[in-house]
Amino acid sequence: MAKAPLKIVFMGTPDFSVPALQTLIDTEYEIAAVYTQPPRPKGRGKNVQKSPVHLLAEENNIDVFTPPSFKKNKDAIAKFKNHNADIAIVAAYGLILPEEVLNAPAYGCLNIHASLLPKWRGAAPIQYSIWKGDDISGVTIMQMEKGLDTGPMIVKTETPITDTTTAQSLHDTLARQGADALVKVLGNICKTEKKPHSEKQNDADSSYASMLKKEDGKINWHQTAKEINRQVRALNPWPGTYFENSLGKRFKVKSAIVLDESGDESPGTLVTKAGNVVCGQGTLLKLDMIQPENKQAMSAEAAINGNYLETGTVLT
Repeated sequence: MAKAPLKIVFMGTPDFSVPALQTLIDTEYEIAAVYTQPPRPKGRGKNVQKSPVHLLAEENNIDVFTPPSFKKNKDAIAKFKNHNADIAIVAAYGLILPEEVLNAPAYGCLNIHASLLPKWRGAAPIQYSIWKGDDISGVTIMQMEKGLDTGPMIVKTETPITDTTTAQSLHDTLARQGADALVKVLGNICKTEKKPHSEKQNDADSSYASMLKKEDGKINWHQTAKEINRQVRALNPWPGTYFENSLGKRFKVKSAIVLDESGDESPGTLVTKAGNVVCGQGTLLKLDMIQPENKQAMSAEAAINGNYLETGTVLT
């Protein structure tokens, strides 16, 4: 197959970016370069690891660039311009691009954003859409401009959020959808040889998904069981949700189930050996899989039978 008539620079870092890069490779676009975050220490051993995008690019013999920043970095900006790209594709790259970079490619820079803009601009749109109770999520392909996720929208795809949707499952769905939508947009650019039609965002309808912190995972048992369950599904695997027992020992919550029953006890009271906890407004949440401090994950029932937790105590 002949190479498609677009010279592309791809900019991405985590797993979310991989399907889009792989799709570009599979459809034989000319990928002039890949930009990704520099290798960094990860895990308990703090071994320096390359990003998923870095590894995929190397596997396919694509030149990789890892500037720590573009801000006031004339050398990095000059190298980017020297690629003479027709277009740059950005997917969860993690660096702010100055206007010199945004304007360098002939068709500018397109961003694959994991929300239905203008809702959930910012760093954690997948998690916030589940956590805050949205019924749908999706991907927006947008033309990038100076503001954070404020550029005009080219195309949107939607996917439902159900009572069992997790951050991981939604992440995987949107990563695939973003790759598919990108190919269609690029195909139209090849046909028309023009910047794609786009629609301005309504800033009044915007909301912001700020970067997640470890403290976001603390469970407040005065919230309803549904609200807590959304938090559990949204914030795993990171930063993870947790509570403490009466001795101050921390427990991570891996999964939970909302029950139709109700309870009269104070919020946070562990009422059964099955792991049922009273939440706000008398609602009940069944702890499913939990992880006691410095132990392996186990069922809540196993944790209670193993005396890690006691019924009748109030969790905090």
